[in-house]
Amino acid sequence: MKAIIPVAGEGTRLRPHTYSVPKCLIGVAGKPIIGHILDQLVHYHIHEVVLVVGHLGEQVVRYVEDHYDFALQFVEQKEAKGLGHAIRLTRNCVDDSPSLIVYGDTVFEADLAPILSAGRTAIGVKQVEDWRRFGVVRHEGDRITQFVEKPSELVSDLAIVGINYIANTPSLFHALDRLVEEERKTKGEYQLTDAFQIMLDGGEEMRLFQVDGWYDCGKPETLLDTNRALLRNRPSPKNRKGCVVIPPIYIADNATTENCILGPNVSIDEGAVVENAILSDSIVGQEAEVRDIVLEGSLIGPHAIVGGQRFQLNVGDSSVIDFHHGERPKGEKPLS
Repeated sequence: MKAIIPVAGEGTRLRPHTYSVPKCLIGVAGKPIIGHILDQLVHYHIHEVVLVVGHLGEQVVRYVEDHYDFALQFVEQKEAKGLGHAIRLTRNCVDDSPSLIVYGDTVFEADLAPILSAGRTAIGVKQVEDWRRFGVVRHEGDRITQFVEKPSELVSDLAIVGINYIANTPSLFHALDRLVEEERKTKGEYQLTDAFQIMLDGGEEMRLFQVDGWYDCGKPETLLDTNRALLRNRPSPKNRKGCVVIPPIYIADNATTENCILGPNVSIDEGAVVENAILSDSIVGQEAEVRDIVLEGSLIGPHAIVGGQRFQLNVGDSSVIDFHHGERPKGEKPLS
């Protein structure tokens, strides 16, 4: 069985961070989003992975090759024509055996063992409040009766979360071919949800399974929600010299922290420098510098430099923010 992971999206809702970093490499709880996903696949002894890359895809390729031992194949989606189009591009990489499709912008924690061993198509779902953002399913018991992509009216609040076990892979590609041949688009794109409906109409038995541990990383506020949830499940440092540490928290071993109050719900990535600061509910990216500031609910991208006062920030990588006003005191150097 092969896992297919589409990671070609530009992540427009996470800008400015995704101008220079692909969405799946945004850090959360001390690891890129895709790292959390691939760790789950390792747990289930899945050894072959097909990645659909696009925007800044070379960074994704480099990260996965450097950190994992999967048998890897990469397919480029040159035009953003939808998730269904992205999966269709993997046809030559996937044989007739069952496949697992995992969306590349969400982190999950679920027991997939019963699903993978059952031998029938199963779609992971979770009850959500804002069902308009997702593809949803109607059902009778655990049997799916209809798929609807991003409905404008309430038809179901069970969202498709992006963990899909496909027992009949040829049937899926036949459905995707029909989407393209018939120019069947929803909201201007070829949707995987519509392909699932074609499979269902053709007699494919499709079941649902509940995914309780599902964490959306598509927007700044949901990324911070995910950071909070994942930090609860990993050990926090007991102390940090010269700092007060309030769990849960992640601090990379080679991060520098001095004279700080850190936490709760803070992630500080590799090479970051945090001095004379109070941080809570925030993510500090690799080699970012945060000094002389109080931050809450903030995202500080890799290599960004932030210092000055108390604000809520959403700062992309390689940015510089300096809150000093007027002339600097004599002898004081600018942030660097």
